[in-house]
Amino acid sequence: MTELIVWHDGDCPLCRREIAMMRRLDRAGAIRFIDATDTDATCPIDRAELLARFHAREDGVMLSGAAAFAAMWRAPPLLHPLGLAARHPWVLLLLERSYRGLLRIRTRRQRLAQGAIR
Repeated sequence: MTELIVWHDGDCPLCRREIAMMRRLDRAGAIRFIDATDTDATCPIDRAELLARFHAREDGVMLSGAAAFAAMWRAPPLLHPLGLAARHPWVLLLLERSYRGLLRIRTRRQRLAQGAIR
């Protein structure tokens, strides 16, 4: 079985929503989620770097950005085909470009999500 650890920004409303959805989909408990904002959390790299981009460790290999999302998607059966497709370099490249675009507007999207939560 693949060992998968996912670090997320527990202070980000978008991230919390995404992780909540993934927890529901991960019925087998294959993913270990760690809130990188928790000061007691073990971080394999600088905490600020963990919070700037999405990170995961799959079978000992650190991944970030779209590659980390793809690893997470491979865990639940419903998203497994998408995660497998992202193993192809051109698919991963397109996903990474999309991810970088979302990072540029992340702060604005967080404010909108925060307003929707209230």
